[in-house]
Parts: sequence; C-alpha cells; structure tokens
Amino acid sequence: MTDTLQTASAPEAQGQTPYDQLLREMRDIATLGSVSATLGWDQEVMMPPAAAALRGEQASLLSSLVHERRTRPELGELIARCLADAELMADPDAAANVLNLDRDYQHATRLPMALVREMAETTTLAMHTWRDARERHDFAAFAPWLEKLMVLNQRTAEHVGVPEGGELYDALLDNYEPGMRAAELDRVFGELRAGLVPLIRELGESGNRPDTSWMNIPLSVERQEAFNRSVVERMGFDFSAGRLDVSTHPFCEGAGPGDTRLTTRYDEAQFLSALHSSMHEVGHGLYEQNLPKAERFGQPLAEAASMGIHESQSRMWENLVGRGRPFWEWALPRLQAQAGSEAISALDAETVFRGLNVVEPNLIRIESDEATYNLHIMLRFDLERAMLKGDLAVRDLPGAWNERIRSDLGLTVPDDARGAMQDIHWSMGAVGYFPTYALGNLYAAQLWEAIGEAIPDLDAQLRAGEFGDLLAWLKTNVHAHGRRYTAPELCQRATGRPLSPAPLLANLRGKLRAVYGLE
Repeated sequence: MTDTLQTASAPEAQGQTPYDQLLREMRDIATLGSVSATLGWDQEVMMPPAAAALRGEQASLLSSLVHERRTRPELGELIARCLADAELMADPDAAANVLNLDRDYQHATRLPMALVREMAETTTLAMHTWRDARERHDFAAFAPWLEKLMVLNQRTAEHVGVPEGGELYDALLDNYEPGMRAAELDRVFGELRAGLVPLIRELGESGNRPDTSWMNIPLSVERQEAFNRSVVERMGFDFSAGRLDVSTHPFCEGAGPGDTRLTTRYDEAQFLSALHSSMHEVGHGLYEQNLPKAERFGQPLAEAASMGIHESQSRMWENLVGRGRPFWEWALPRLQAQAGSEAISALDAETVFRGLNVVEPNLIRIESDEATYNLHIMLRFDLERAMLKGDLAVRDLPGAWNERIRSDLGLTVPDDARGAMQDIHWSMGAVGYFPTYALGNLYAAQLWEAIGEAIPDLDAQLRAGEFGDLLAWLKTNVHAHGRRYTAPELCQRATGRPLSPAPLLANLRGKLRAVYGLE
C-alpha cells in the first residue's frame, strides 16, 4: 500500500493539496478496515473452529495497522493544515469531513497501540469462548473473558477521557452515539418506561389475546430462504453488491463499496422469525448500500451518523413495515404461494397482523415484541454500566440478570444461554452499544411520522408491495448525509423537532390497543 504520508510535507511536489492527501490516506485506512470486516464476517459464517487462534492474530495485526495509520503525527498535521485553510473550510462537504476526522484523530491518538492490539486479540478469543460456553450453558467458562473485557473497556474509557461531570460509561457510549450521555439516557429511558409499563399492564389485563398458534406451523428452511430472499430483493437490497447468509447471531457488515454482507438464522418451527431478522438486517444493509461510498469511501460523509440512526433503519423495516397490516396484505399471498402448506394457506392477513403484534414477555431480546423489547435494552444498559463502574461483579451478572428479568418481565431464566449469555455484544467488547437499539426505536418512530406526512398514500403503496418511495425518502433524508450531521441534528432536520419518546409511545398505543380490541 502506498505510504501517502511520507511526502505529506511536500504536497505541491505531488500535485496534491493537503485535503487530497488526507482523503487518499483515509481511503487506504478504510480499505484496511474492509479487510478486517471481511475476516470478521468469515469468522461468523465460514471459518473452521480450529482457526480461532490464527484469526485472533490476524485481527490483532490488522487492528494495529489501522490504529497506527489513524494515529500517525503526519495525519494530524494534514488535518491541522486543512483546518487552517479558510477557503477549504468554507466548503460544507470538506468542512464536515475535516471536522469529523479531527474528532476521530483526537479519539484514536489517546489509545495506546498495546491496548488496541490487546482488545482485538481478546475479543476474537472471547467470541470463540462465548459461542462454546453458550451452547453448554456455562457462564463460568466465559466469565474470566468478560472480566478482562470490562477491565480493557475501563482502560479505554480512561484513555479517551471522561467528559466533565460525566462517568466512564460516557466515553464508551460516545463511540457509538456521539454526544450522548448516560445521564441523558436515564432521562429518556425513564420517560419511555413511564409510558410503556402501564401500556403493557393494560394489554396483559385486558383478557384479550390474539391467536399466535399459527406461528409454530413448520416450514422447511429451503422454503423460508426462498421467501426471505424475494422479500429482501423487493425491499431494494442489491444482491449484486451484497449477500445473505446464516450465522448464530444475525448481523450486517458493510465492508465497503459494493460489499454489504447480511446474515440471518432459521428455525423450521418458527417460520417468521427468520423473515423479521432478515428484514431487520436489510434495514442496516440498505443504509450501508446507499451511503455515498462509491465516491467517498473512507470519508465521514460516507459513514453512518450514529449507531442509533443505523438501528432506526433496521427497526423501521422490521417493525413499522414488517409487522404492519398493509405489508401482510401484500406478503401473505406470496408466502402462501411459495410455502406449499395447507396450514399457511388457511391464514389471513388480519390474523397474521394481530398475532405478530402480541405483547408477551420473552426471555430472548431479538425475539421480543416492540413494547417489551425496550425493557430488555434498559436491563442491559443498567447492568453493563454497573459492571463498568465496579458496582456489579461479573460473577454476579447471571443472578442480577435473572432477578431483573423476573421483576421486569415476570419470567424465570432457565439457563445462561437464555439469560446473560444470549447476546454476542459483550464478547465483542462492545460496552455502550446496547442503548443504541432503544434509541433506534425512538428515531424510527419519529422518522415514520414524518414519512407518513410526506407520503400520504404510504399504506396503499405497502399493500401493493411498492417500497420505492419509502426507500427514496430514506435515501434523501437519512442515507445521503453520512456523518454530515449528528444524530440529534439529523432527527431535527428530517422530522422538524428534537428526539422525543412521544412518537414511539403514540405508535405503540394506537396499534396495540387496536390489536387487543381496546379501541
């Protein structure tokens, strides 16, 4: 790879401005990152188990190379020269890139290389241990790795720096949701909880419960795969620039221009579980495919605004589209034609719509309904925050988790695989990530209100299986901007007001009270 920064002190000799050099270097760094992303996808989808140790070394080396390139003094000098160029900074695109790159550089230079390498190697081995321990319901085998990851996250937060008046968690949260603070999450989540708890109680006490027995109709994986692919394609996902595979935990990896990898998982006894996990990941995938990577790969303007905004795209397609009556008026006849099942052929769209919107506590986060899902996120936020502070010992996590599930959802956790070990995130070292899921729900509902105003016949379009106008609105108002705006700024611009729990609560109240015959 060309060492573009060796001659950064003499850009005129190359016929390049400092800004040209900066963008070339960031593309090289992004290309290295894309290699790491592809190896990460391979690890989850295709890698043989015996390759785990080597993959740890590979991940560690790549992470160190990326970190070295991102923290070189010459890069900082280029950024400084760009910042000092008044004419350049008068260009909105250049200013957005340079200001974001300066922020990233300041963040990266605070992390020692040894810490970056140790985190990369530890997470690779921890994920391998997590998968094995999860299958054996053996939290004790995973606990030492989680303890080490919490220590590494504490050290990371200390190096990055705690904002004034904040806490260690804020430094990690800022990596996923820039500008957000734990105290603000407490406030927002508090308002959301205050609206959700009485609604969930009202539905549970109504005595009404839509039929869900049909959800366990068996359907072969092959037929599920065929239907899922047809829906994914209709939504607008470009298979010439992406894939849909299978992994233990569904995910989306936007490796780079023309390369977006999705995964889902199948269960023959729950034939719609894979569809909704697929629609969720496609929401992420459409965002990745429609960021301006072809022209701007490596630039902040080709990257997602935040993980909360990223999650808003997946939750919108999964829930606001995929659990809506208009969608099923279009999708059900197509499922029936492909399924070859008398039981599925006997279903009607109203039964499917009502059944998909049942509010029923579930042990598994990714299989939870729209209302109780947010309680899962609040649980994880509270527990990881407590572990990071040292208020909760890792060895006590299962007990704390199980008690919170009992008090929040009224359920008993039978084993750690369906308890504290169900998510891959902590084995990846991703502390501060979970809150972005609930933020995604909040952003999605607020964007959906704005979309409904902009596309008055949206329901009619969904009934016809036409998703083009919806996707076009998202491309224009969300995808095209990259990191030009922070998530709160993007929300304000797209919807005309700051983020609020009110749209999500209004959407859930309206839909769920109707489903339960309370309106």
